[in-house]
Amino acid sequence: MKLSLITFKWTALLEGASFILLLFICMPLKYGAGILWPNKIMGMAHGVLTVIYLITLLNFAFQYKIGLAKTLSFLIMSFLPFGTFYAERKWLRPLEA
Repeated sequence: MKLSLITFKWTALLEGASFILLLFICMPLKYGAGILWPNKIMGMAHGVLTVIYLITLLNFAFQYKIGLAKTLSFLIMSFLPFGTFYAERKWLRPLEA
């Protein structure tokens, strides 16, 4: 198994988890309770993880030659809640076998 697949898989899972935490925990704390600091911390972490996700996605796409359509599918999945988890299960796990 290539290192780019492992790196991309873990980056996708971390980016997806940060998005879920930001969306379902930090945003309600910010707008419902007026607590700002979790949103600032998770927002920064999610932004950094998103940039790393994009870099590892391009590296993965070039090494595995997955094509533009699948690369764009991975990109779109990063904008959907639970999208990276779905992509990891349906598209990355078969590559590990």
